[in-house]
Amino acid sequence: MILKAFKEKSNQKYVNKLLSARKAVVNNNKVKVIAVLLNANEFEDFEVFRNYFKELNLNSPKHKIVAFTNDDKYEGSQWETYFTPKHFGWKGKINNIDLKAFIDEPFDVLVSYYKNGVQELDLITAASKANLKVGLSRRDERLYDLIIDINPKDIQTFKTELKKYLNILNKL
Repeated sequence: MILKAFKEKSNQKYVNKLLSARKAVVNNNKVKVIAVLLNANEFEDFEVFRNYFKELNLNSPKHKIVAFTNDDKYEGSQWETYFTPKHFGWKGKINNIDLKAFIDEPFDVLVSYYKNGVQELDLITAASKANLKVGLSRRDERLYDLIIDINPKDIQTFKTELKKYLNILNKL
């Protein structure tokens, strides 16, 4: 129990270090590849995002949807990649090859589709090399370039608002 608290504190220090060094520079390139980071406890329907990408005429095979779950025994066959707290070590170390690849991929947009504060999700968002980071939570505004403050169950409003802002930013 005490070790878990120390591990969380060490990971939070790592996130703070990443966020303090972050320079929010969004380029003018059109969106081609989108990544989505889900919390399986808040929203599970990843197929909604695949259909949404098609609605936006984004047909790249490189789109990625990754989900987080607290259950170590979870059967993740329905997601391309899923991860649990066991995939994280001390000082922000990630023990999952797929997750490391996800972080290092320079996606045009990263959608962090979760509202509740989960340190592992914040760590992935902070470490991601994505150009534009979109989130739902105002808990730590340093994580995102654009915040759409809605409930994760309200996917229709999110889709409408994201499309509107991507058009305003001349990304579509």
